[in-house]
Amino acid sequence: MGLIIRSSAIHAAGCYTTTAIRKGDRVAEYTGRRLSKAEADARYEDSPITYLFGLGDGAIVIDGHCTAMFINHSCNANCETSEVDDRIWITAIKNISPGDEITYDYCLYDGGDDKAICNCGAKTCCGSMYSKEEIKRRKDAARKALIKKPGKRKTDKKKKTLRA
Repeated sequence: MGLIIRSSAIHAAGCYTTTAIRKGDRVAEYTGRRLSKAEADARYEDSPITYLFGLGDGAIVIDGHCTAMFINHSCNANCETSEVDDRIWITAIKNISPGDEITYDYCLYDGGDDKAICNCGAKTCCGSMYSKEEIKRRKDAARKALIKKPGKRKTDKKKKTLRA
């Protein structure tokens, strides 16, 4: 299987196949140095772009330095990721034609205040690279924050005057 990196309409550079890939085939492995989440957070605190991939519960991340780090997010992805024996595999979930960009749904779950805006251009784009669960969690948190904020109270238009 041949993979190449070139310009992408989704985000700067992308990973493309030069050969047909069948549904179910492993496309790439996400490799790189393994760091604790705390190490990665400290190392990339001021960096707008990272290539980190969480393992298991996210306490350990792979600092991607491989072809797979160029695989972009899409809400209408042609691949998915799976963790097998502490390794991350990108596997085709549909047949992929030569020349197509390889994509998977990032399902982000951590990013602080970052909105992680999606640029995939899919008709079914949800506008975010966060997982559905993380989007729901963030919306619920925002809703709760609004409820806790003291707002203006509605008062009668006629002011009552107290007389002593």
